[in-house]
Amino acid sequence: MTITTLKKLDFVEFLQQHPDDGIYELVNGEIVKVEAIRAHKNVARFLMFGFNDEIRRLGLDYIVDKDIVIRTLSNKGDQRGRNPDVSVVSASLWNANVTSYGAVIEPIQLAVEVTSTNWEDDYVDKLEEYEKLGIKEYWIVDYLAIASRSYLGNPKLPTVFVYELVDSKYQQKAFTGTDKIISPTFPELNITVEQVINASQIYNL
Repeated sequence: MTITTLKKLDFVEFLQQHPDDGIYELVNGEIVKVEAIRAHKNVARFLMFGFNDEIRRLGLDYIVDKDIVIRTLSNKGDQRGRNPDVSVVSASLWNANVTSYGAVIEPIQLAVEVTSTNWEDDYVDKLEEYEKLGIKEYWIVDYLAIASRSYLGNPKLPTVFVYELVDSKYQQKAFTGTDKIISPTFPELNITVEQVINASQIYNL
């Protein structure tokens, strides 16, 4: 759902005007509601708790959350407000202004997008925006193998792509099946693609 406004909004106006009844992004100056099926949410929740376990276990200076809005710029320089399915941000940065709302303009440490029918947004637009902003690590979790064969190969397999920012450019690694997902942010993380796929069907705390 897109909320049409009288004029194109910038990031600050978007934060002031978007409703509080769900998750919204700023795209092309308009407020767009982002809705996800339960399987999508199960995957995001599974990863969020997996990251949080690592943060607690190792005492890392990170916070993981699902409601962080990030200001990005399109390749044309338009302001956008993105809400990754999972965000990992420096705790020091987050706690520097605890009276502020859950929006940041600085690059976060890690962003995760779980793909859905608008998968091209994750593979193209958000990839470019997150790279341009300087987000150090970006995951595309294609648990349904929904993207085209040009991304997933033939046959198409559920895949987790991990992009690491190296010299201002993303370097990609792809993981499938029983592969353990290698994360620069969480090098001791012990999660496989198979576990992510299974989490889409059922999630247990």
